[in-house]
Amino acid sequence: MSATTGAMSQGRGLLATARRLLGSQEAILLLLLVVLFFGVGLYNDRFFGWNNVTDLFSVNAYIAVAAIGMSMIIITGNIDISVGAAIGVLVTLSGNVALALADTGLPLPVVNILAWAAPVIGAVFISAINGFFVAYLGIPAIVVTLGMFSILKGGLILVAGGATIYNLPEGYGFAQWDWLGIPVPVYIMVALTAVAFVWMRWSRTGRSQYAVGGNREAARLSGLDTRRTIMSTFLIAGVFYGIASAMFATQFTTIQAVATPGLELQVITASVVGGVSILGGVGTVLGSTLAAILIRFIGAGLVFVDISPFWTRAILGVMILATVLADVVRRRRQERQ
Repeated sequence: MSATTGAMSQGRGLLATARRLLGSQEAILLLLLVVLFFGVGLYNDRFFGWNNVTDLFSVNAYIAVAAIGMSMIIITGNIDISVGAAIGVLVTLSGNVALALADTGLPLPVVNILAWAAPVIGAVFISAINGFFVAYLGIPAIVVTLGMFSILKGGLILVAGGATIYNLPEGYGFAQWDWLGIPVPVYIMVALTAVAFVWMRWSRTGRSQYAVGGNREAARLSGLDTRRTIMSTFLIAGVFYGIASAMFATQFTTIQAVATPGLELQVITASVVGGVSILGGVGTVLGSTLAAILIRFIGAGLVFVDISPFWTRAILGVMILATVLADVVRRRRQERQ
């Protein structure tokens, strides 16, 4: 009897674990990716081509990296609307630094490293301004970052005028490299996602972000410095924005000095669809990375099944609404319990 009872208890435990895993946003996204990949591939076998597969994972890698930073900010109960314009400015900054330093006689590796580092430094500076106004002056993040969005986008148009940057130094385009047949951006995306996932789950600062986003007043009363947590989150997000900008800048042989329309929407969508609650306190960077890949899968899949890619926006809108609705229902169920 005791052996039978133990076996039944163990079986129920495994069933409960499987149910939790299948009920997670990450598992749902992974399942959608698999279904979409094989569904489109069976309709058009060119979708299974190696070049297309690597393209699916590499083209949106910079969005996935930016979404890591965005996810951290949203988890604290804030948001950053300025990310799209910031990346446009930082990409232009990187290209201009590369051109300026190429004429100084510095070794090319040094020139390229400094050009790659420039957007990271610039992103941290921009995020520091946003973080200070949000954390220490108490201004809502959506107001601060919307204002920053306008400043950066308008400034970029006035200064750069939409010019195209040519003749970038040799070796500048690291996003065009590959290793063992896999593009370098894929390695960067996977590595940064893994590091951020571990850091947010087990580090003190990472856990503080969830606490602040879940209930800021309770976090303050428990001894957490909520302002410092929010400020540090914006700074860390800036690092990810800067890396994403360097990846975006080096994808092609030229750089267009403009803010890509709708880029901020793609980054925010990747975070929200990835399971990060827009109300704060819930979500993982693993989900945002999977969602960024899914966005690329949807766009490419529509082309391969002969459907207009303009439907992508509509599909993403439905996904956002469905995700937010599911989050609201989940929170209400927890409150009732």
